Amino acid sequence: MMYTETTERMKQLSSERTVIIGAGAAGMMAGIFSAQSGKETIIIEKNKRPGRKLYITGKGRCNVCNNCDEKTVIANAPTNGRFLFSALNAFSPEDTIRFFEKHGCPLKTERGNRVFPVSDKAGDIVDTLLYTVKDSGCKMKNAVVEDIIIEENKITGVVLSDKSVIECNKLIVATGGKSYPLTGSTGDGYRFSEKAGHTIIPLRPSLVPIETAEHTGYDSEGLLLKNVSVRLIDSFKNNKCIYNDFGELELHRYGLSGAIIRSASAHMKNMESGRYKIEIDLKPALDEKTLDARLLREINNNHTGIYADVISTLLPRAFVSDFIQISGIPDNRRNSEITKEERRRIIETLKGYERTVTGFRPIEEAIVTSGGISVKEIDPKTMQSKLINGLYFAGEVIDVDCYTGGFNLQTAFSTGVLAAIS
Repeated sequence: MMYTETTERMKQLSSERTVIIGAGAAGMMAGIFSAQSGKETIIIEKNKRPGRKLYITGKGRCNVCNNCDEKTVIANAPTNGRFLFSALNAFSPEDTIRFFEKHGCPLKTERGNRVFPVSDKAGDIVDTLLYTVKDSGCKMKNAVVEDIIIEENKITGVVLSDKSVIECNKLIVATGGKSYPLTGSTGDGYRFSEKAGHTIIPLRPSLVPIETAEHTGYDSEGLLLKNVSVRLIDSFKNNKCIYNDFGELELHRYGLSGAIIRSASAHMKNMESGRYKIEIDLKPALDEKTLDARLLREINNNHTGIYADVISTLLPRAFVSDFIQISGIPDNRRNSEITKEERRRIIETLKGYERTVTGFRPIEEAIVTSGGISVKEIDPKTMQSKLINGLYFAGEVIDVDCYTGGFNLQTAFSTGVLAAIS
């Protein structure tokens, strides 16, 4: 079906049409609110399956938002958080929760105020959005936008890959960033924005696994360490701790991953090999004195055994070999022969297991893209371009990113709604 009209009446209608590029979180929410306000609205999505990135968020459960106030969202947006003030006032986390529950998707709040569907299925979030898009009267078209049309400093339409044209006077670019390209986030929005004269802040991965100088052994590959704490140390700032967190991390041959590592990556603004170190406390619930007493008890209970047996009572078995190598004590050392100095070294390693960061994993492995369209060229009260009339932006394509915990999806929803109602 082609949307290019030829009659005068249809040309008049097309001048009042809103087109949205991208059927992700921001695009679908924008489509719903635009159509509900009475505007003819078309979402153009190049994937046959809309919302593909939503399916993999929250490990397939979809951390849809954070049950907090607007100030907390801004505090969890290390890049241009204040830019979100008007968007969050237009559509807050409370509004997000109310929206999904009103449309038949019950939600629950878990640790850290993270909000998930009760079903623990990301597909339910996608289905709710798709149903509401259809119910609102918003049209969905599966096609690739090849170019945007700008005439006399105004948006007048988009050109599809088959060279057909869809005329419009409002265009919302909600194409996402460059992370997870298999979901359709291939950076198209940056190309359209550059054509319109916008500045693109250099892209870098955020909420991404990190590579380290120290390599995990084969036994530890993919091992999930639960209930550990991390400190991110910046050697360029006199070894100052610039971030700390508690939770889960994953060990890999290349380095480290997991929620707390991804959050830490957002603080590594100017990556240089060797600049940052990750200090991992493997036993954060125990202070050194208590841990020493427990270690001594394990040694005495197995006086004739060997060092490796003692460590296996404190750590997952898959991690024992790596830990022993790091501590520098032979795995076959008799427990009766472990000295007080060696015991101190074991405790120091348990409380301060250190990895030196050499770089980020590729942007394709990042949850979000840091960088994007400069917020200086977008009106924060409307999400409209300051350069081109009728051009709006929503979601990850903008130079705003947040920590994990539902804050990035909230940003997508809020900027999508504000762009639509503006």
